[in-house]
Amino acid sequence: MKAELSFSAADMAQTRFAVSPMWEVVTSYRLLSSTQEQPLHRRWTAQVRPRLAEAGLDRGWLAALVPADGYLADFLNPTPAEPFPTLADELRAIRRTPADRVHVDLDTLATERDLSRSARIRLLRQEPAAALEKVTEELQLYWELALAPYWDRIRRLLEADIFHRARQVAEYGTGQALGDLHETVSWDDGVLHLVRRHCSLTSAVTGAGLLLVPSAFAWPRVLTRTVPPDPPQLAYPARGIGTLWEPRAASSTEAVAAVLGRSRTMLLAELDTPASTTELAQRCGLSAPGASHHLTALRDAGLVSAHRAGRSVLYARTTIADALLEQESRSCPAPN
Repeated sequence: MKAELSFSAADMAQTRFAVSPMWEVVTSYRLLSSTQEQPLHRRWTAQVRPRLAEAGLDRGWLAALVPADGYLADFLNPTPAEPFPTLADELRAIRRTPADRVHVDLDTLATERDLSRSARIRLLRQEPAAALEKVTEELQLYWELALAPYWDRIRRLLEADIFHRARQVAEYGTGQALGDLHETVSWDDGVLHLVRRHCSLTSAVTGAGLLLVPSAFAWPRVLTRTVPPDPPQLAYPARGIGTLWEPRAASSTEAVAAVLGRSRTMLLAELDTPASTTELAQRCGLSAPGASHHLTALRDAGLVSAHRAGRSVLYARTTIADALLEQESRSCPAPN
């Protein structure tokens, strides 16, 4: 199914990029709900799925509103007011969703799925404001379990994509940048062509301008949101997704160890992906209290961040620590 969006000069002038935490929430949850193998995100899914199952998030509000395929409720993706909104910004916007918008989205969902026996959907219809509070509470919990510990890594990928597209716009024009977003997107003489798997789309049913949202989890598809008078949103796979979960270089740490000490440097090197104090203590041969003491010092120095994940606390390297280890790796000669 093809869709065409005609762009005026004013629309082109209103085309912009944004990094949206909520787009990452819905696309990552959809990926986790899929029965298809996801090799690009295998390391992430292996860590996150058990946490979500333990918290019951595989059968909660997200399960009702974000199916593994097809339409997902538009009110979950409010239009970002700025290029880098926080999750808190977007959750506030969701809580302010008008009741009629909620009802429209639920009606659309009901055309693809039988929602008649869902108590959550009934509550959302009958008491939207109260239900949206519960929805946003679950979204916050999902974020803490599935995305917050990895957000520095994900956001860096998304920002790099926007930087690349901005250079394309500067060097070759907006049309070239739009045509290079995805194989299902093309640009021809002021018209954006989209190959869509579901409902059709025309400029008559969209708002002005265009919001482009790179996503780490949308692959292999492009997703859209069209809720006039808001500009249409296009969530597309960011460049470099295949490298997102690759181990980051930390092969030589002698110089860092001379400053931080061997135990703290070893903990940093082990934090290529987030881990708990117990896991890190076991990997590094430290006692749990000793590992906790070192992690607290690293957190106070801005080298690790702590994230509540159910009954555990996960630690993650910050971008400062990544840069420190990467610089150390670069400064060491390659082995013969």
